[in-house]
This record gives sequence, structure tokens and C-alpha cells, in this order.
Amino acid sequence: MLEKLGTQDQKTQDQAMQNKWTAVDRYFTEQLSLSDAVLDAALAANKAAELPSIDVAPNQGKLLQLFARMIGARRILEIGTLGGYSTIWMARALPTGGRLITLEFSPKHAEIARANIERAGLTEFVEIRVGAALETLPKIQAEMKEPFDLIFIDADKPNNSEYLRWAIKFSRPGTLIIVDNVVRDGGVIDAESTDKDVQGARLLFESLGAEPRLSATALQTVGSKGYDGFAMAIVKGER
Repeated sequence: MLEKLGTQDQKTQDQAMQNKWTAVDRYFTEQLSLSDAVLDAALAANKAAELPSIDVAPNQGKLLQLFARMIGARRILEIGTLGGYSTIWMARALPTGGRLITLEFSPKHAEIARANIERAGLTEFVEIRVGAALETLPKIQAEMKEPFDLIFIDADKPNNSEYLRWAIKFSRPGTLIIVDNVVRDGGVIDAESTDKDVQGARLLFESLGAEPRLSATALQTVGSKGYDGFAMAIVKGER
């Protein structure tokens, strides 16, 4: 009985903490005007289509946009489109003539994303490619004329280290690579975990740590999306 009460108390505490994180994210969004009618419509369309509620939060979307602007990104690659919410955030940072290619496995998700991107007036900047990313990436390599400036990886987690390998191929010195959902509610430190997403995150960090061409770090985040985080790396120059 005491054990059940303890478990219930912990669940109550966890929910209270999640509520606070969500409230703080909401405060940031309101105070910094991090949303608008177009972004809200994209989230509403995703929900109506019953897409998984795993879009980046508004403050995270704005962070991606700021990164893109800080490095003057003209070419962006996104692996994992979902409904195009993060796509819109990043595409808004592109200058005239800029291009964002986003890869999505699900035709249904791609259809919703295409409508959201069209509503945002960004069709001329964004190209959606449908299919398994590991099959699409070699095709992009075969036709690529110049490297990408920013690569955002937010797809199936077990393949993160493979996506990183491709990202390096598509990069130049100074390219910024960002990988989402790498903390897994703290599960990333559990070497014995049987969760494929956790093991995918761990393999990603092994790859990042062993790759001499990258300078990398990672940040834990809390918010409306729970407890997770980003890994970030910049491709080094020759020296």
C-alpha cells in the first residue's frame, strides 16, 4: 500500500513539474510573440489529421530559425518533415533564392506538410521528398551541386548515426548540424536500455565523439515537450 502511495505521489509530482514547464513555454510564446496565424493553422491541421504531437515547440522552432539566420543559411536540409511546422520556421529564415529540402517517409504526413507550407507562402523555398531517408539521401548526393549550410535531423532515432554520416557528406566547413530528441527523458545514460530510440541516441553520441571533423555539444531541455534535448555540431575547417 505504501509503495502504491509513493508511486502515486511521484506521478503527481511529475505531472506538476510538466505543467510548470508547459506554462513557462506558454509564457515565452506569449511574451516573445513566437506564434502567428500561419503557425497555429499548421499545428491545427496536424492535429486534425491525427499526426503525432511531436512537432518542435514554438520557442524551439524560433531557435532553429535564429540559428539559420546567424549562419546566413541559404541551403537547408531537414530529415523528418512530419507536418512541416519546423520546416516553416526554418524556411522563413531563407533569403531570396534560398532552398530547403525536407525528407518525409509518410505520404500522408507529406501531404499535410505540403498544404501547411503552401498556406505559409513558402512553396518556392521548400521541396518535400517522400520516401525512406536512407534511400533518398544517395539521390540527393548524386545531384548535389553545393553543400548545405544547416542540417536538421528529426526522424527515426535508431538511424540517427547514419543520418549524421550523410550530413557530414553534405556539409562544408562551417555547416551546422542539429539533432533533436537526444536525451529521451534521461534514458540516454542507460547503457542497458532495450529502447531502440535510446540506443539510437547513444550510438549518435558515440559517432559524434569519435568524429574528428566535428566540434559538438549537447543541451538538455525541458518544456511543453517534456524532458529531452538537442545535439549540435559544426563541421571544422582544415586547421
